[in-house]
Amino acid sequence: MKELSLHILDIVQNSVTAGATLIEVCVDESTRNDTMTIDIKDNGCGISKEKLADITNPFKTSRQTRKVGLGLSLFQSAALACDGNFVIDSLVGKGTEVKAVFKRSHIDRAPLGNMPDTVITLLMSIGDADLLYKQFFNERVFSLDTREIKEILGSKDLMKDPDVIHWVHDYVKDGLKEMMEEEDEEIT
Repeated sequence: MKELSLHILDIVQNSVTAGATLIEVCVDESTRNDTMTIDIKDNGCGISKEKLADITNPFKTSRQTRKVGLGLSLFQSAALACDGNFVIDSLVGKGTEVKAVFKRSHIDRAPLGNMPDTVITLLMSIGDADLLYKQFFNERVFSLDTREIKEILGSKDLMKDPDVIHWVHDYVKDGLKEMMEEEDEEIT
């Protein structure tokens, strides 16, 4: 995949399919450690140990619509190709965590992608589930929690109102831009 955000979309879709009501996405970039970590957790139905043992095999899938499942295997390959690692932990009835670590400066590491658009796409695809999105850049952090937005608005469906969609997009865009600008100021 050309951008890591596409892997995030794919894994979150797996979380939705697993019945998750809370999905946590964390992107952590560290120039000091030369790492980029993408960590996605959910409270869905989880994966049995038997299925977990073969989960990154692209020729084994639980989907009925096709005979291959490339999402997890491509994400794993992307991390390993960039001197990183890839781990999936899951407990039946508790949820699943997918964590990919990349060497940030590796020439083959794909760019993260457009995260404001990715967050909006996530919100449109997760239905009633909640999303906690955090992005770190060195010591800086940006976060978005749909539970807080729903509480303020008194509504469970954020994606029905175009004004809310626009606000969320701008909030993510401006928050990430501000986080990166603050980091640039510290460097100079």
